[in-house]
Amino acid sequence: MSGAKFTDEFKRDAVAQVEDRGYPVREVAERLGVSTKSIYTWQKLFSRPAKVIQEVDAQADEIRRLKHDLL
Repeated sequence: MSGAKFTDEFKRDAVAQVEDRGYPVREVAERLGVSTKSIYTWQKLFSRPAKVIQEVDAQADEIRRLKHDLL
């Protein structure tokens, strides 16, 4: 698929398959018909830094705690 244009949603989904679901980059690339280089490039663009992930997790924990307190 040389020169193909992919939507940001497509790219984010590809990255999520690797990072969130744990599939190997090579497998995802083959399944989607893109190069492994594309997947790695998209990871650099769309991956969340570890600090951001920790902050989001902490916020989610706080929201769960507050919802529990409201009950």
